[in-house]
Amino acid sequence: MTTKQSLKVETTETVMVHEHIDTVDALMAHYVAGSLPEPARVLVESHLEMKADHRGLVTDLELLAGEALEQMSAAPISDRDARLAAIFASSRPLESSAQLNNQTDKGVFPRAIRNLVGFDVDTVPWKTKLPGFREYCTDIDGCEVSLMWIKPGRALPAHTHKGMELTLILDGAFNDARGRFGPGDISVADESVDHRPVAEKDRPCIAFSVLDAPIKLTGSFRQIIGDLIG
Repeated sequence: MTTKQSLKVETTETVMVHEHIDTVDALMAHYVAGSLPEPARVLVESHLEMKADHRGLVTDLELLAGEALEQMSAAPISDRDARLAAIFASSRPLESSAQLNNQTDKGVFPRAIRNLVGFDVDTVPWKTKLPGFREYCTDIDGCEVSLMWIKPGRALPAHTHKGMELTLILDGAFNDARGRFGPGDISVADESVDHRPVAEKDRPCIAFSVLDAPIKLTGSFRQIIGDLIG
């Protein structure tokens, strides 16, 4: 969830993906297909770095995709020379999550997130948006990208979504009507989800969020005012 609500989505090129994502499994399928914008790809990469046992699903999906590709009929490549030139001129591919996880790394944030935003937890230029709620926000690849710090026990204002909201918990945890989201968990929310995340009381909740459209505050006027002032 983010308090910045000026982001506008005017064309299909700026939405999260062209098809709807409503589960983590669907998100993983789009990750394997390469159809996610860069911030969402980084979110999944970071999830896999934090929860190495979840890479099994991605491996299975990659195998299925490879089998489907092998069964496709060969087709001539148009502009062959130009495409080869573009490949050779491109930068070195990003390392896989498995490779990243095997490297010595003492950062608090997953490596993919640090590479994207340029900060670790102790160098984020936080801005206080509400009492007990700090945020760093930027726009990348048509998405609003946020790092959030939520005070223990703090409830964020109830809200729903005009598009997709993907949230990866980096430290601490929050609870809403759907359950508990702890380190490495991904919350997938859209217009069908109306929630009021509450950080657990033992430690701050730090999260990485990717949105492709603004949120919409919900709940009674009294509750909204109460949540805004903390």
